[in-house]
Amino acid sequence: MKRAGLAALVTTFGILVGITASAELFADGSDDRDDERGAFSFALIGDMPYGAEGDAKFPNVLADINADRSLSFVVHDGDFKNGSSLCSDEVFYNRLDLFNQFRRPLVFVPGDNEWTDCHRANNGAYDPLERLAFLRSVFFPGNRSLGRQTMRLQRQSAGPDYPAYRENVRWSMHGVLFVGLHVVGSNNNLGRTPEADAEYAERNAANLAWLQESFALARSNRSGAVMIVIQANPNFELPASAPQRSGFNDFLAALEAETLAIGKPVVLVHGDSHYFRIDKPMLGTRSQRRVEHFTRVETFGENDNHWLRVTADRRNPNVFMFDQRIVAANLVEH
Repeated sequence: MKRAGLAALVTTFGILVGITASAELFADGSDDRDDERGAFSFALIGDMPYGAEGDAKFPNVLADINADRSLSFVVHDGDFKNGSSLCSDEVFYNRLDLFNQFRRPLVFVPGDNEWTDCHRANNGAYDPLERLAFLRSVFFPGNRSLGRQTMRLQRQSAGPDYPAYRENVRWSMHGVLFVGLHVVGSNNNLGRTPEADAEYAERNAANLAWLQESFALARSNRSGAVMIVIQANPNFELPASAPQRSGFNDFLAALEAETLAIGKPVVLVHGDSHYFRIDKPMLGTRSQRRVEHFTRVETFGENDNHWLRVTADRRNPNVFMFDQRIVAANLVEH
């Protein structure tokens, strides 16, 4: 939801994150002791398509990603429309159709523009909770991803405690654990109405449980790294007392505790503020120093219709490499 300029970075940008080898744990719980030298690549996108420009340029992003046949999957970190457009069924089904045009499996993590902000008049004055229920029914069926090819996902809803939270997912590949959490912008839906606050409290409890369970799984399986995907920029830079961070404080505290406990590389991927960056914003509560093995990645979005290619290769001691993919057809004339 926030607006900011495109980070001035070179077209090829690598951030190196250490990782160790371990067995692969698939979403269905099977244990596949695959080739420890295995490498894989995947795409990260989010905050698109946005408005008329996004509608025109997103097909170029889709085509560019589909042309890369080495990718294992694609992740969209939320906001498949902008915050001033209709939340209609027609828009939802259009986005579903677009997502299912990706050759590789697509994992979608929802954002605030899909439901939280749909009460706005220019969004159609919808009931956000009705839109959330509809979103879940359309985008999170069964135990498989979206895309022309699909992959198995483990959903939090498969367990007895949080049956509504189909959008909270995880999967694993070559010893790297991926976790999708429903943490959204607009202060995570906290502070607007009593109904919204109640929704936040229930979803926040589910998110914390899924986060902690996933890190416990990563430790028990000796995963080499964990990647968390959310939509919201959780406002690392703001003090915990800031009203704009109140909806994220519990998540950030749990994320810090789990990151320190696992002692392995942890990457948080999000969108929301439309500012491409790769940095290290987490400060240890006790040390007030940067947590070295934590990295934040914010994807391209809004009017910057490009994508991020990530390669994980255990033959490289740094393993994670992030490579900007600037779509030539979407370049702006300056």
